[in-house]
Amino acid sequence: MSNDDVLSMYVKAANKHDFNLAITLNVNGALVTGTTISAKSYFNKISESFEDGNDVAQSLSDQLRSASETAEKSTSDEAQFIHLKEAQVYCGDSNPTPSKGKFLWRGKLSEVDGFFLGTIAKDK
Repeated sequence: MSNDDVLSMYVKAANKHDFNLAITLNVNGALVTGTTISAKSYFNKISESFEDGNDVAQSLSDQLRSASETAEKSTSDEAQFIHLKEAQVYCGDSNPTPSKGKFLWRGKLSEVDGFFLGTIAKDK
């Protein structure tokens, strides 16, 4: 399955120029809403969550930091994944998952069925 060229363009802008875009994706019937971030930022933020842990957590942090550096140096024009910050997933009419907090999300571009610009905000 090929990726949507427009969505791929947004992901490339995020990866190469730290371009942030509020977006909502349709993925296998679920809506995933958040703001695009670069692969480098995604791996750095995930790495930070393991930094203060035991030896295994520290090793994971180091590997994720290395993945961040690899993502930044990548010369490939073909993006395979989209990364979102402040992500929430909506399935049907239920409350979003997670309902509170700031979460990172990573998904395959080839699994995205559609998208629209902007995020979903739950009425308060």
